[in-house]
Amino acid sequence: MSELSARAEKLDAADELAHKRAEFVLDEAVYLDGNSLGALPANVPGRVADVVARQWGALRIRSWEESGWWTAPERIGDRIAPLVGAAPGQVVVGDSTSVNVFKALVAAVRMAGEGRDEIVVDATTFPTDGYLAESAARLTGRTLRPVRPSEVPGALGPRTAAVLLNHVDYRTGRLHDLPSLTSAVHAAGALVVWDLCHSAGALPVDLDAHGVDLAVGCTYKYLNGGPGSPAYLYVRRDLQPRFDSPLPGWNSHAEPFGMRGDYAPADGALRGRVGTPDILSMLALEGALDVWQDVSIASVRAKSLALTDFFLECVERYVPAGRVESLTPAAHEERGSQVALRCPDAGTVMERLIERGVVGDFRAPDVLRFGFTPLYVGFADVEKAARTLGELLA
Repeated sequence: MSELSARAEKLDAADELAHKRAEFVLDEAVYLDGNSLGALPANVPGRVADVVARQWGALRIRSWEESGWWTAPERIGDRIAPLVGAAPGQVVVGDSTSVNVFKALVAAVRMAGEGRDEIVVDATTFPTDGYLAESAARLTGRTLRPVRPSEVPGALGPRTAAVLLNHVDYRTGRLHDLPSLTSAVHAAGALVVWDLCHSAGALPVDLDAHGVDLAVGCTYKYLNGGPGSPAYLYVRRDLQPRFDSPLPGWNSHAEPFGMRGDYAPADGALRGRVGTPDILSMLALEGALDVWQDVSIASVRAKSLALTDFFLECVERYVPAGRVESLTPAAHEERGSQVALRCPDAGTVMERLIERGVVGDFRAPDVLRFGFTPLYVGFADVEKAARTLGELLA
């Protein structure tokens, strides 16, 4: 046994989250792709079977009331709220991340007022966020200004209406400074929308503590909600009366069953709802969130940093010098829960890693991405992944 594998065993033995692994459906593969799709929580198949056979099959239409279908978006939102540092009543679940980005950004521009004619967007963002920001700018008659996150404070001014930022860069795993960037946006008199897809469930977010205006995120990565599981929208409580969604629907109406011809928005975060909730995937997500009942985000963050530290150390020891380059910051305060390695033949390398039971993913043109979900990834997984990578690149 190598020195690193022996250390991995000791670290796993001391891991306070090690017991959570048994709550997921896993096999012998080392699964480091939870930053794209989380593993299946073991209780979800039974939950979905009950929703299909009993709630839908037996109760049918009665389940909107008797099974709590109608209130699921805000009920599940309140379960996600502690994971993003929000008090109850500010998070609603439904639609996709893309739809929620659009709702949040247009609403932010509308709340900013007519005197502000510019939207600032993270120039390194996931492409869809950029597409949506461009569409929001056209819809609202604003101009769009792409800016790298580090340059945002210098780009703000009296023209700025809203700023759309990613908490963690999806390519590199770089963690951006949410508190200071939020403060800078507010100092300029603008509103900020944060995309939490690569941070929620992996590290503290603290939306309320930092006065974030609006935030969105998916639930199929670190929250393990399943493929295509519904996203969520956070609207800070004091902004809710002013939240003017560009997608008003009957589900967000003050009288949804009144079938009135004029639109009157509901109170609170319910204004973020649009149409009929996707009940099957939403209740699968609700079951998946059970794994968080006895877990603190602080302990998740501590293990995440320990895992990524150990992985970077193992890569340095096992992989031939000069064969890969880490794009992920070494500083803890700048690191999310993934490690991105630049490798000239990354696509082929990832294919071979997967063949050998180490599952990460590839981002063009030359990036190997490894996501570390602390609830089910262990230190032995980390050592094996780095060792296998080293063997392939030797």
